[in-house]
Amino acid sequence: MNKLELIRTFVTIAETGSFTEAAQALNLPKASVSAAIQKLENHVGAQLLHRTTRKVTITPDGEAFLERSKDLLSEVTDIENMFLKKSENLKGRIRADFPTTISRIVLFPHLPEFLKLHPELELEIGSTDRRVDLIREGYDFVLRVGSLTDSGLVAKKIGEFKMVNCVSPGYIKKYGRPKNIEELKDHYIVHYVSTLGARPDGFEYFDGEKYVTQKMKGLITVNSVDSYQAACKVGMGIIQVPYAGIKEEIKKGFLVPVLERLKSEPMPITFVYPNRRNVPTRVKVFMDWVEDTLKDYIGD
Repeated sequence: MNKLELIRTFVTIAETGSFTEAAQALNLPKASVSAAIQKLENHVGAQLLHRTTRKVTITPDGEAFLERSKDLLSEVTDIENMFLKKSENLKGRIRADFPTTISRIVLFPHLPEFLKLHPELELEIGSTDRRVDLIREGYDFVLRVGSLTDSGLVAKKIGEFKMVNCVSPGYIKKYGRPKNIEELKDHYIVHYVSTLGARPDGFEYFDGEKYVTQKMKGLITVNSVDSYQAACKVGMGIIQVPYAGIKEEIKKGFLVPVLERLKSEPMPITFVYPNRRNVPTRVKVFMDWVEDTLKDYIGD
C-alpha cells in the first residue's frame, strides 16, 4: 500500500471501530488491514489505535491524526472532483451548519432527494443557533440568518426572510391584543439573546423613515429559537420571527399575527464560507441545491 492507502485504511478502521468491518468495507483481507496499521504507526512514530480482542479504540494521538487524515482525504477528493460536471457522481465529505428552524422545516424534509441524486456524498450537518467557528471547526460553509460579524470570510446573500409579530391566543385572552405602539407599554415581549446575560433588544418596527426599537418589559429571556417560539406559544409575550418558520403554527391557530403594519426589518439569509479561490465542486453543488430549496420559503 502507498501512504495514501495506509491513511484511508486507518480512517476506515477509526470510523467503523473494527478491523473486520474495515477489511470488508475496503475489500481487503483482515491481515492486510492489520499490517497496514502497523506500517503506518511505524512510519509516523506513534500508536494510533488500542487493540484488544473485543474492540478497537483510538488513542489521543490517533484522534489528532484522524482529523488531519480526513482533511487530507477530502483535499484528494477535491482534486479528483475538480473537473466533474454536476450531473456526474460526486464523492467526499461536506460539513455545513444551519439554523435549527431551517434544518427542521426546510433542509431535512428535502434532504433525501439530494442524497438520492448524490448517494456517494457524506454529509455532516450541524444544527445550532450559536455562531460556529468555520475555520477552527472545519466547516465547508454555514447558512446564517441575520446580520454578520465575521471578517476574512466570503459571504453570499441569497435572499431574506420577511418578519411577523406573533402572540398566542392565550396571551390575547389574558392581556388583550396590542393595536399600536402606544399600547405596548401594557404588554410583554419574549426577549431573545444569543448569549444569556447580554442586553436584549426591544420591539423593532419601521416608523416610516427608519427601523427603530421600542423598549418593552419581558417575563423571560431565552437564547434559542425553539425556546423563543415555545415561550410565545404558552402566552409569555410577543415574538418577532420570520414568517416562513412560523406559518404552520399560524395556520393551526397556535399563534396569531399582531401589529401587522409594524414589522421588523427583514432578516438576510447568507452563505458564509472560507476565503478559498475554488470552492470544491461537491460543496458548490450542495450550496446550489440548498439555495434552490429555500426559494419556496424566501419572501413568504
